[in-house]
Amino acid sequence: MRAQPAEYELVAPRTLSAVLALLAREPGAWLPIAGGTDVMVQYSVGKLPTRKLVSIWNLPELRRIEVSADEIQIGAGSTYTDLREHEVVSREFPLLSSAASWTGGIATQNRGTLGGNIVNASPAADSLPALVVYEAELVLVSARGERRWPYADFHVDYRKTQLAPDELICAICLKKRFSEYYAHARKVGARNAQAIAKVCLAALGRLADGVVEDIRLAMGSVAPVPLRLTETERIVKGKRIDPALVQLARTTAAAEVRPIDDLRSTARYRAAVAGNIVAEFLEHLSVRGGPKENKSDVLARWNGLRPHEAAEEIFACCGSKAWARGMAARRPFTGEADLLAGCDQVWKSLPESDWMEAFRSHPRIGESPSPAFGRARSTAWSGEEQRKAGTAGEDVKTALAEGNRAYEQRFNRIFIVCATGKSAPEILGILRRRLRNDETKELHEAAEQQRQIAHLRLKKWLIT
Repeated sequence: MRAQPAEYELVAPRTLSAVLALLAREPGAWLPIAGGTDVMVQYSVGKLPTRKLVSIWNLPELRRIEVSADEIQIGAGSTYTDLREHEVVSREFPLLSSAASWTGGIATQNRGTLGGNIVNASPAADSLPALVVYEAELVLVSARGERRWPYADFHVDYRKTQLAPDELICAICLKKRFSEYYAHARKVGARNAQAIAKVCLAALGRLADGVVEDIRLAMGSVAPVPLRLTETERIVKGKRIDPALVQLARTTAAAEVRPIDDLRSTARYRAAVAGNIVAEFLEHLSVRGGPKENKSDVLARWNGLRPHEAAEEIFACCGSKAWARGMAARRPFTGEADLLAGCDQVWKSLPESDWMEAFRSHPRIGESPSPAFGRARSTAWSGEEQRKAGTAGEDVKTALAEGNRAYEQRFNRIFIVCATGKSAPEILGILRRRLRNDETKELHEAAEQQRQIAHLRLKKWLIT
């Protein structure tokens, strides 16, 4: 039975304080609605029980992402697109950025919000395990004031939370202390995109002298709430990773989860997959989870090169000779953050002609770079960055080729997008949107994409 619009009331106060006053006057009577990606599904089939809706979409107090020296505060109204595109989120909290890229299609990512995902309290939500392992805190706000609540204790049962009837989530707070951890995200679903997870994993780990110094594992779709695998963590922590430990972790994780049978999967399958993807994480951790001292080694060696040698080595990270010379001239850099800040300063100081040189260093989106296209490292990186796009079906590949031609005819240059982690349909949607830009707006959007690509490549360069 379809919903009847006349049976519902929707108001849209202009300020957060006005929303909170409304919730305080009638606690529980009003349902806050942000992006509406879950609420509107219920509404369209006549299954939305609340008849009074209050819009909190685009309230500026809920859309800010504020970064301090030791913490990032993400406004609860921030969308998945905001998370995917935010530099600090991508760098410091890659599990959250990955989860944002898995959530629905582009339209859902443009509307769905992190706060809405939390309050909706689905145990299958992609972003929630990441918040568990990052030990997030929630800022809850009402007309009575503000309080902080540990996210690990926020969900009390299936679709039930600690949120009071007159409260909203204002922000999600994450401490910046996981940059030296190996991060691993895994989602198992019916298909690669726009599918609800059968099982998903967010994991962090760090080795010291080959021993697991710290490990954090959280899963979705395996319990009524996002589940921290504390027993599996306990049996792994302090040990060296070997086949026996991997097998023990596999069986422990499979026993620790509490899945159910439903339309998407069976409890038995979910338990087996849970064990398998924990084992997969440990195998990756054993290879990649050691201390990151090699970053400083690479940087220290590069800082000591002659200027032309330094410029030659770093050129593949951006593709502009002037940028590479500018980076060499700014040495010494003290660490990754200093290097990335220097990258931004040099890039923004360059004239458009140097931006164009960097753009020309890339192959077209959807086309495999040939070894003759550019230098070996740049070619390899381009192939990695477009890996997801390369798995597209023929219809999407054809549409991308047509879009590339239309873009080049309109702007007289190649289409540039930071393709890492993006599927071909996502990239096609971005390409079609940007074809509507005017010349000035599109040039600066392309320059921003190139800056993001340079950041990702600099990080790869530091660990090679």
